[in-house]
Amino acid sequence: MNAPIAAPCPAAAPGTENRPNATPPRPLAGVRVLDLSRVLAGPWASQILADYGADVLKVERPGSGDDTRTWGPPWWQPDPAQPERRQSAYFICANRGKRSVTIDLATPEGADQVRTLARETDVLIENYKVGQLAKYGLDAANLQAVNPRLIYCSITGYGQNGPLAHKAGYDFAIQAEGGLMSITGEPDGEPQKVGVAVTDLMTGVYAATAILAALVERDRTGRGRVLDASLFDVQVAMLANQASNQLIGQRTPRRMGNAHPNIVPYQAFPTRDGHLVLAVGNDGQFQRFCDVAGHPDVAQDPRFATNPARVEHRALLVPQIAEWTRQRDTADWVRALDAAGVPCAPINDIAQVMAHPHVHARELLLPGTADRPPMVAHPIRFDGQRPTADRAPPALGTDEARWR
Repeated sequence: MNAPIAAPCPAAAPGTENRPNATPPRPLAGVRVLDLSRVLAGPWASQILADYGADVLKVERPGSGDDTRTWGPPWWQPDPAQPERRQSAYFICANRGKRSVTIDLATPEGADQVRTLARETDVLIENYKVGQLAKYGLDAANLQAVNPRLIYCSITGYGQNGPLAHKAGYDFAIQAEGGLMSITGEPDGEPQKVGVAVTDLMTGVYAATAILAALVERDRTGRGRVLDASLFDVQVAMLANQASNQLIGQRTPRRMGNAHPNIVPYQAFPTRDGHLVLAVGNDGQFQRFCDVAGHPDVAQDPRFATNPARVEHRALLVPQIAEWTRQRDTADWVRALDAAGVPCAPINDIAQVMAHPHVHARELLLPGTADRPPMVAHPIRFDGQRPTADRAPPALGTDEARWR
């Protein structure tokens, strides 16, 4: 009942890495991943591993599968005559490169099937509530007893211990409880979540990097690891400079809209036809910005000459800059500031991003075909090639005949 593993792809010949038809890199070819996770954080981690060449077997609930299979519209349905092939756009974003089987883990037969698969697996990813898989003998201790080399990664909302360990983890709630919403939104508005499930996504990335570290270590020790990945822990770590501001400055950060607590000017400003993001990171950039704006003297004013002074006098400087930026169109500002080496950007919507010439120059979009929906490619390049899995997100249970 072991899942069949595709043969490793041959390495690209020297000098062919940047050619369009070069073999995509597969650094994890031969690594077997058993993915018991659902929704986003776990599937995001396993999709990264699939992009790197791992053989990922996604284990789903019989009948319904991963929750996100029903999170639509929109839907991708390549053939109206085959409604069973319909997939939600949400499911598609996190399940490229995987195979799918259905197993009822709550039955003795299903638990035995998972144990059999785990014997020949390198990595297992799960995101069940703390203790739930132990009821079926599928916890780390039991599975590592039959496969000491297994890397067992548990992804939960609040971790394996602590007063909140029993709670289910949802990105929105974690953004709230973990402090992110308290610093997101306008000062006088209500707290806001980020526009994508950023805590889920970052947990997936952290989990994937921990798995890769454990694989490297296993080459030396021959033994696996038990990884405890928590959305709450990741959210607290993601507070980054804001957490450091609190710990060192002992002043609780607040919502500042698009402004930055430590840098000025570093926010969105109004233009004649919209808005411009200005991201001045040092005093030289501020001088060049003032030159472009036609106010070079402001950069020499002691109140604004250095970043600490600009932060102190933010309330004076920001309205002045807003008056300058309102005099020109966004595109005019971007052209002039780019030429002067001042970091800036227009604010694009998602449609504009998908049509952006730089997105296409970087080959970030995988075009749809009759058998594969359009997708965003893996963001990292290996010797000029993106390690994006070429297997489309699987239909529910599509690979059962291959492993039973």
